[in-house]
Amino acid sequence: VPNGVWVIVGLLNFIAYTLDGVDGKQARRTNSSTPLGELFDHGLDSWACVYFVVTVYSTFGRGSTGVSVFVLYLLLWVVLFSFILSHWEKYNTGILFLPWGYDISQVTISVVYIVTAIVGVEAWYAPFLFNFLYRDLFTAMIIACALTVTLPMSLYNFYKAYKNNTLKHHSVYEIMLPLVSPVLLFLLCTAWIFVSPTDILEVHPRLFYFMVGTAFANISCQLIVCQMSSTRCQPLNWMLLPIAVVLFVVTSGFAPTSETLLLYVLTAFLTLAHIHYGVVVVSQLSRHFNIRPFSLKK
Repeated sequence: VPNGVWVIVGLLNFIAYTLDGVDGKQARRTNSSTPLGELFDHGLDSWACVYFVVTVYSTFGRGSTGVSVFVLYLLLWVVLFSFILSHWEKYNTGILFLPWGYDISQVTISVVYIVTAIVGVEAWYAPFLFNFLYRDLFTAMIIACALTVTLPMSLYNFYKAYKNNTLKHHSVYEIMLPLVSPVLLFLLCTAWIFVSPTDILEVHPRLFYFMVGTAFANISCQLIVCQMSSTRCQPLNWMLLPIAVVLFVVTSGFAPTSETLLLYVLTAFLTLAHIHYGVVVVSQLSRHFNIRPFSLKK
């Protein structure tokens, strides 16, 4: 990869992070803040999670000094659950608290790209302290942010709402409802990895990650719509069904040589379905609020 590409990627990542942080302020400044903007903001963030994780770990590679595809899969889920946890919190408390772990990660990613342009990817392969590699440092940072910032703050804010009697839901089932689909998605995809006859994650890691990230984004977007409209979250997202069907076909031996094709078809189907969902929801919200997407004109 040419050094200039790393510079461009680093700058674009920082610009995207900056714009992601100021869009809400700009909307309030122009008196154009609506639930549609919130859906755009956090809905796109939910889909971007997979890109942030996979691209930054591409600098470390998959060799002895890199990251195995399964470890990266688990790290992706740490990030995804951290994301959904904040929206689970808002679903139950009505308040969205975004921990600063996200800010640290985005600045760090941008710096890594710029440094890579200067020193080359080979610099990340050498130990930085004793026998600890840079990939170990990044892994520790992701897990530490999730366990010491995101999870404690969400639980603390949930506890405060409980003590103040301001929770929007009171039964354990209703409280945990938004987490059912993400957990099932994790179980289905993890089961696929373990029973795959062609070792699908090893052969097509990026495609598998993207499939997981797309299904997760749809689950997140539907949760965001529920929390904005104060409606009940559905326990099962429909995208779990085609994933379960593919898993059944793979494990049953009906198509032992077509697993890669099934993954491609499934990913394309989920992607088109998620885009269609986004277009329909944006159109409906635009008509409801009598606004135009991407425009301040009424």
